[in-house]
Amino acid sequence: MRRTGFFVLSIALLTLAPRLEAKKKKPAPPAGSPAATQKNTSAPAVPTMTPEQRTLHALNRLTFGPRKGDVEAVNAMGLEQWIELQLHPEQIPLNPVLEAKLAPLDTLQMTTAEMVRRYPTPQMVKLMLDGRLAFPDDQQTRYSVEKLVARYKRREAADRIGLPGDADMKASSLPETWQLDDEQRQILDNGKPPEQVALLETFSPAEQLDVLDTLPNGARNRLMGLAPPDLRRRIQIFNGPVQVVNQDLMEGKILRAVYSDRQLEEVLTDFWYNHFNVNLDKGADRYMVTSYERDTIRPHVLGKFKDLLLATAQSPAMLFYLDNWQSAGPDPAKRRRQGLNENYGRELMELHTLGVDGGYTQQDVTEVARCFTGWTIKEPNLGGGFDYNDKLHDKGEKHVLGVMIPAGGGMSDGLKVLDILARHPSTAHFISKSLATRFVADDPPEALVQKMAETFTKTDGDLREVMRTMLRAPEFWDPANFRNKVKSPFEFVVSAMRAVNADIDFAQPLAGQLNPLGEPLYRKLEPTGYSNRGSDWLNSASLLARMNFATALTRNGIGGVKVDATQFTLDASGLEKSLLSADPSPAAKDAIEAALAQQQQAGMLAAGLTLGSPDFQRR
Repeated sequence: MRRTGFFVLSIALLTLAPRLEAKKKKPAPPAGSPAATQKNTSAPAVPTMTPEQRTLHALNRLTFGPRKGDVEAVNAMGLEQWIELQLHPEQIPLNPVLEAKLAPLDTLQMTTAEMVRRYPTPQMVKLMLDGRLAFPDDQQTRYSVEKLVARYKRREAADRIGLPGDADMKASSLPETWQLDDEQRQILDNGKPPEQVALLETFSPAEQLDVLDTLPNGARNRLMGLAPPDLRRRIQIFNGPVQVVNQDLMEGKILRAVYSDRQLEEVLTDFWYNHFNVNLDKGADRYMVTSYERDTIRPHVLGKFKDLLLATAQSPAMLFYLDNWQSAGPDPAKRRRQGLNENYGRELMELHTLGVDGGYTQQDVTEVARCFTGWTIKEPNLGGGFDYNDKLHDKGEKHVLGVMIPAGGGMSDGLKVLDILARHPSTAHFISKSLATRFVADDPPEALVQKMAETFTKTDGDLREVMRTMLRAPEFWDPANFRNKVKSPFEFVVSAMRAVNADIDFAQPLAGQLNPLGEPLYRKLEPTGYSNRGSDWLNSASLLARMNFATALTRNGIGGVKVDATQFTLDASGLEKSLLSADPSPAAKDAIEAALAQQQQAGMLAAGLTLGSPDFQRR
């Protein structure tokens, strides 16, 4: 298809973008009119969806999008039973396909301290070069780091005589003891990436590292998507050991979202991570975020809110991100500290609990910050954990939201604040509205939010019960909410993977695709996290980028991902229904079918256009 044709087609589909907006409610009839009188005498019940809509609605809101066969599977089990099972993810067996894909990502199971030791930063490698820090204990990583140190030394020597840093880095520099023939050396120096990978796989791990050491960065990186997991890991280490930690984290998130059968747990983990957002790129958080999501967020997404709140308050990742680990009381002897820091106190109330209109003042922010002085981290740059240092704590009397906290306290001051906030009515409302915004509508009905808030208060913040209240409320099943929310970039990419049953061998290219789409994983700079409002993701530029991604995906143009194109042999109408799990809108159907006229590879193109269409952007 010519580029101009694709551009025209994209514009045609983008003209449907206004259909992504939520349906507007009809204005209320004037007071005293016959319609108003009739409404007052007999208030109608909230309308509900058809059975077919209910199943698809549940799959669109409680998962990252339906896969082929999911609608039938839910109907066979029964919708209510399926929802109840998703509310108890521990009862759902782990997917062996997912476990196999996660297995090579070893940092996902490491403690923060283990990651620091095994995958050091460039600064730490420099200390090793200077002899001021021990090399990693792991043999493979140690050998890789030794190669990096040797490379730094070669670059320094090259700089001194004015040569390029990679001047001596080529396969022909391997010692003769390798006994490589001319053809093998030619492949390593000038061969195509598939040939180089095939040859590297015949070598031992140590030999692979020797060869990788001779390749320039660009040549090494071209092998990444073709290499098996063990060789890929060695390439990643050469590119910088600390990058392995971040890449594993992103790959793990994508793989779980695509393959996990515990879909609601994954959706909620994404929701709560954004609620208690931490930016991956801030210093020591490069190592801490893995444990933060795994040990702090995930175990509590269907538990008690107060437990989740406490876990985040004591998380090294949060303490470092919002600088509370450096916050100290007014003692001039503590010169190495920076004094009182209000960052955490402010975000704790504004973003984590009460909400911006929750009834607190600037004085409350200061008093809360005083209560959390001494909540710190033991050796943050070495992966240390939470530590309470009583010497840094402000021992004075505090007043938080009208509650007096006596002088002379310690860590209990912070615990008291968390208890006050977790039980506050504003917190019940704010958390309920945030969940309803994510799962129901950008502007959820206040009646629904109140029901959820009442459950929150009655159950002492039981998040499973709050979710159950939402899912049993008629407002959740109101037809006005059917496919009325625009997917975030992450939701779009993952739902596309699931819709075409993609096989992900290497998820890092998918993580890279999210950058131009506007949602780089774990890299939301502000503590607000990424928005739950679908309308915040709606603009023509982003829709065009999504269209480009969709057509590349169905043509097998995304690195590390394989899509079986034989599934696109259905006629356009059947293919659209298969990918959407429902009939397409008439406007989308007409635009796609008009664009397919006289086009080659119509099946793949129809699939791409369906995934890129406004219909697929809604959930």
